[in-house]
Amino acid sequence: MRTTLIAGNWKMNGARGRARELIQAIIAGLPSTPNYEIVICPSFVFLPDAAEALATSCVGLGAQNVCDQDQGAYTGEVAGDMLAELGCRWAIVGHSERRQLYGESNALVASRFAAAQRHGLTPIFCVGEKLEEREAGATEAVLDEQLRAVFEHQGAQAFRSAIIAYEPIWAIGTGRTATPEQAQGAHAYIRNRVAEYDDAGAAAELRILYGGSVKPENAQTLFRQPDVDGGLIGGASLHADDFLAICRAGDL
Repeated sequence: MRTTLIAGNWKMNGARGRARELIQAIIAGLPSTPNYEIVICPSFVFLPDAAEALATSCVGLGAQNVCDQDQGAYTGEVAGDMLAELGCRWAIVGHSERRQLYGESNALVASRFAAAQRHGLTPIFCVGEKLEEREAGATEAVLDEQLRAVFEHQGAQAFRSAIIAYEPIWAIGTGRTATPEQAQGAHAYIRNRVAEYDDAGAAAELRILYGGSVKPENAQTLFRQPDVDGGLIGGASLHADDFLAICRAGDL
C-alpha cells in the first residue's frame, strides 16, 4: 500500500480555462512515477475536461459528491454511474461544507457512501468535529457517531474499499491547523474504531487523510505522523506550486 494519498478538492473555484491550466501545471510538475497517489476532484462541470487531461497521466479523477440514489427525479444531483462513465474512480462524501452548509445528516452521508461503492467509486469519507465539540471533549464521540452510521448501513467491511479524511471543522478555512499531535490522536482513534468494527488487518491497511488547512509549511510534519496517510487538500490545491510542494512532502 502506498503510504500517502493526496486528494485535490477544488470546491467551487475557477473557470474552465483556469482548471485546464491548473491540471496541466500539476501534471508537468510531477515525477513520472511518484511515490504517492494523487486524486483531483474538480467541480462537476469540469469533470469531462479533467478526464481528458488526466487520461495519460498518473493522476486520478474524483468527484466532490455523489447522489445517494441511482436514478429518478433528483434535480441537481449526479448519480454514481454518471460519474463512473466520465472516468471518476473516487467520490468525496460527507465533506464538512456539505454537512455544515447543506445539512447533510450522518444517515444521508452513509447513503452517499453506499451509492459510491455500488458504482465502483472509492468513497473519500469525511469526518470531523466542530470547535465547540472539541472544547467539550466530544471529538471521539462525534467521530464514532459518523463512523457508526456507515458501519450500520454497509456492514463491518465497509472501509475495506474506502478512504477516510479527518477534517477538524475548526481548522478549515480559519487559518488554524490541528497540531501534529491532535491530528495523530484523531487518526489513531479512527483506526482503532475501524479495527473494533472490522479487524486489525483491515484497519492497518486503511488510508486516513488529514484535511484541515494543509500547507507546504506543515505538510511534512503532519504526514510524518504514524496514522496520517496523506491529505485532503483544499485551498492549497488551487495553486500548482503549493500543491506540488505538498505532494513532495508526501514522498516519505
